[in-house]
Amino acid sequence: MMDGTDESNILNSPSSTNNGATLEIVSPTNPLAGPPVEPATGTATNGSGSATSPDSSSSAPVTPAALGENALHVEISDALSEKEKVKFTVHTRTTLPGFAKKDNNVVRQHEEFVWLHDRIEENEDYAGYIIPPCPPRPDFDASREKLQRLGEGEGNMTKEEFKKMKSELEAEYLATFKKTVAMHEVFLRRLASHPVFRVDQHLKVFLEYDQDLCAKPRKKMAIFGGFVKSLGKTTDEILLSATVRDVNDFFENELQFLTEYHGHLREAALRTEKMTQRHKEVGDSHQKISNALTQLSTTEKGNMETFVAKTAEIFERVKNLETRVASDQDLKLGDTLRYYQRDSDAAKALLIRRLRCLAAYETANRNLEKARSKNKDVHAAETAQAEACEKFESMSACGKEELIGFRNRRVAAIKKSLVELSELEIKHAKTQYEYLRQSLISIKEIA
Repeated sequence: MMDGTDESNILNSPSSTNNGATLEIVSPTNPLAGPPVEPATGTATNGSGSATSPDSSSSAPVTPAALGENALHVEISDALSEKEKVKFTVHTRTTLPGFAKKDNNVVRQHEEFVWLHDRIEENEDYAGYIIPPCPPRPDFDASREKLQRLGEGEGNMTKEEFKKMKSELEAEYLATFKKTVAMHEVFLRRLASHPVFRVDQHLKVFLEYDQDLCAKPRKKMAIFGGFVKSLGKTTDEILLSATVRDVNDFFENELQFLTEYHGHLREAALRTEKMTQRHKEVGDSHQKISNALTQLSTTEKGNMETFVAKTAEIFERVKNLETRVASDQDLKLGDTLRYYQRDSDAAKALLIRRLRCLAAYETANRNLEKARSKNKDVHAAETAQAEACEKFESMSACGKEELIGFRNRRVAAIKKSLVELSELEIKHAKTQYEYLRQSLISIKEIA
C-alpha cells in the first residue's frame, strides 16, 4: 500500500555545506500531509560535542487549518547532539480527531523511536503491512574522536592549518548529524502518511505525550538477545521456506526476488562505500601534495615562490572538489542503497509472516480433518479453521497491495537518486575541468 511519502527527498537532501557551522535540512513533500515545507536553516556548533539542526520557525508555518481534513504532518524541527545521546524535537500538526492539541512539540531520543518501531512490529493487526525500517542508531564516535585528536594536536600546527582542519571536521560531523536526523524523520513521515499506521495509538502517544517514554538504551545482554532473536528469525525463515509450499505464485516470486534483491543491495552498498572511500583518499592525496608545496614555497623566492604557492592552492581546491564528489556519491547512491536494503528486509519480513500464517492455516485444516474423522470437537475445529482462513486471506490481500506499492516507491526513488547523481557528476566534472583550465592559464602566466 502506497504510504504517500517520497523518502528520497529527505534522504537525499544536501549533506555538505560550504560553512561548517551551518546546517540545512530540506523537508520532503508529503501529499497526505499538506503543502511542502520550505527549507529551514539554522546555526549549529559542535566544538564541545553538541550540535543543533535548523529551527522550523524560520520556515513558512503550516497551520492545522491549511492541512485539510484528517491530515497528520510530522517533522523533526530541531535536534541536539550531546555526548551520549541525540534529542529530537518532533513537531506535529494535525486535524485528526483524538489529538488533544492540533499543534504540538515533544522531545524524543533514539531509544523512543526504537520503542515505537517495536510496538508497531509486535502488533498482529499489522502483520500484513510493511513496517517502515527502524532508523539506525546515531554514531558520531569517529567524528568526535577526530575532533578530540585535532584539539590535542593544536600546538603542532599553524593557526591556519588548525582552522582549516577544524572546519572540515565540523562539516563532516554535521553531515553525519543531518543524515541521522533525516533517517529518523523519514521513519515518522512514513508512519504518519500510512492510512493504517497514522491512527495507531502508540504513534499518538509518541507524538503527544510530553514525558519520557521510559525507553532505555539497550544493554549488552539485550543486544545479545536481539542477535539471538535475529538468528532465530533467519532459522525460522529457512524452515518455513523449506516446509511450507506457497500456492500463490505472486508471493512465491516476490520472496525469491526480495531474497536475491536484498543480497544485491548489500553488495552494491558495500562497493559504493569502497568507491566513495577511494575518492576521499584521492582528495587526501591532493591535500598532502598541497601541504608539501606550501612548505616548499616558503624556501623559494620571486616568481618560483608565487608559482609553487599557486600550485599548492590548485591542489587544495581540487581536493575540495574530489571530496564533494565523494560526499554526493555517498548521499545520492550509498544512502539510498542502505535505506532500501533495510526496507527490502522489512518487505521480506511481511512475506515470512504470511508464510507463518499459511502454516497455521494448513495446521487448522489438518486439525479439522482429524476432528471430523474422530467426530470430536468439530465445532471448535471449524471455528479455528474459519478464523485462520479469514486471517490468511486478509493478510494476502493487504500484503499484495503493500508489495506493489513498495515496488513502485522503490523504483521511483532509486531512479530519482541515480538521475540526480548523474547530473551532479556532470556538474562536478565541468566545474573541475573549467577550474583546471583556468588554473593552467594562471600558472603559465606566472612562469
